[in-house]
Amino acid sequence: MTRTVIDLDDELLAEAQRLFGTSTKVATVNAALLEAVKLARRIEFADAVASGEFDLLGEPGDRAVA
Repeated sequence: MTRTVIDLDDELLAEAQRLFGTSTKVATVNAALLEAVKLARRIEFADAVASGEFDLLGEPGDRAVA
């Protein structure tokens, strides 16, 4: 785990702690980072679906298995 010194907006930190139910700065920052990564992955997946990279409406078994 990396140790980093950062300046945090106290009001934003308090709001994030309330939303995530965390009580420490470390837990809050880690929860926020996790949520940011999960959101970015969902957006990437949605973009891939929208571009036709994934066919979510096809019949089961339509894909070739390697």
